[in-house]
Amino acid sequence: MNSYSKRIYIFAIIIRLIPVLLSYNLAIGLDDMFQYDMLARSISSGEGYRWYSEPDLHRVQRYIDFEFDPDEYDPRGVQTSFRAPGYPLFLALIYLFSGMQWRFFIARLVQVFIMASLAPMTYLLARRVFPEEPRIARFSALTIAFYPLLVVFPLALATEVIFIPLVLAAVFVLLRAGETHSTRDYVIAGVLFGFATLTRSVVTAVIPFVMLWIWFYAKDKKGVLIIPLSVLALTLPWAARNSLLHERLMYVESSMGYNLHMGYHPEGSGTFQFGISLELLTYLDDAERDQVGIEKALGYIRDDPGRVPYLMARKLGYFFGLEHRPLKYFYSNNFFGFIPYPLLLSIFLLFDLPFVLIMVLFGIAVPFVRWRKETVLLGLIMLGYLLPHILTMSEPRFHLTIVPFLSIFAGYAWVKRKEIFARARTPKVRPALFLAIGLITLLIFNWGLELIRDADDLALLFGPEGNMARFDY
Repeated sequence: MNSYSKRIYIFAIIIRLIPVLLSYNLAIGLDDMFQYDMLARSISSGEGYRWYSEPDLHRVQRYIDFEFDPDEYDPRGVQTSFRAPGYPLFLALIYLFSGMQWRFFIARLVQVFIMASLAPMTYLLARRVFPEEPRIARFSALTIAFYPLLVVFPLALATEVIFIPLVLAAVFVLLRAGETHSTRDYVIAGVLFGFATLTRSVVTAVIPFVMLWIWFYAKDKKGVLIIPLSVLALTLPWAARNSLLHERLMYVESSMGYNLHMGYHPEGSGTFQFGISLELLTYLDDAERDQVGIEKALGYIRDDPGRVPYLMARKLGYFFGLEHRPLKYFYSNNFFGFIPYPLLLSIFLLFDLPFVLIMVLFGIAVPFVRWRKETVLLGLIMLGYLLPHILTMSEPRFHLTIVPFLSIFAGYAWVKRKEIFARARTPKVRPALFLAIGLITLLIFNWGLELIRDADDLALLFGPEGNMARFDY
């Protein structure tokens, strides 16, 4: 790292330490976090990859009526494949050293340093994508360093903590491999994609786009083979474990049925909804849950195929949605106590506006940026990551993975704004101008619809007892 990337890393660490230190005794507040904690505790105690051990099962049975045979239940917990192993293994390693009493605080401290690395990595990636203009790299790095949701994200026990850095590092090394044609660089990129897959298997959808880029832009046939082989070398052992566990073919995680059921439920809109999310959690057997979820989703599609395009459009909208959902949940459940209206509104704007500004600048950049080898790769990565969410289930936090890439294009639009506005007045680039206006209009329309849908909840939230509204996530 050069001196600038070191400085931005230090700044990013300091600003992320503030919320972690101020909430040193904060508990976990979402089902996902509870599940990751269960898995990490099981691994660190030597019981294997299990969840819902007897004490945890008794806690959860107050809310979920599980379907299982008590005579076949193992008090150590149920062996599972529902969650990819990467993040629970990361937590388990921390728990081995921290012990159980302060495990959340220690995990959050470690996560500060990992999440802060996004800023210098974004800087280095932007320097490789736009080497002729260092101001773009500085803009994108500062954006990520001070991006509000990424600043507080170390508080969460969530896969994004290691998934986003892994994807970002993989793309950086892949770009370098496209220039050096080094076998070692391709292997490193493939290994990073493999670890990312073991953290969230959705990134598997990116690999075909990576292979296309290597073939057509890097023009390196060996890389086309090395990347998928490296990914498979890391993921197949876990896939074999899952397949033996369930006596049927499984890959890294068995959550496809759950996500499809959520994404096509007749009472849903393609995103996570609390009531619907509980319908399949009654199954302790992951293979059964997965199969039931797939069958039900296919039944929903057969019963109303005309609804599928509508749901896909809704999922696209959710993916690029505003970022106040976590704040809305935690504030309404009294995690922070009462916050006066002016301050609460300022906090909401602080969380929502950065993504809005990045996306507006991205919309300006898309028609005017030069689509060369480096920018094409970023575009393909974002497309490959977006598609499976449109086909399964989507929510706004999923777009956090591509925010570093979006910020690089936003940096291009900001730094080149005078040149872009000058070009926009010439007749030859009017189609590009209309495309930019069209993209920005669609984004504003999407955010406007979201605010209209949430109007009643927001009115209650900003009221005198908003911190006691008790909204579901």
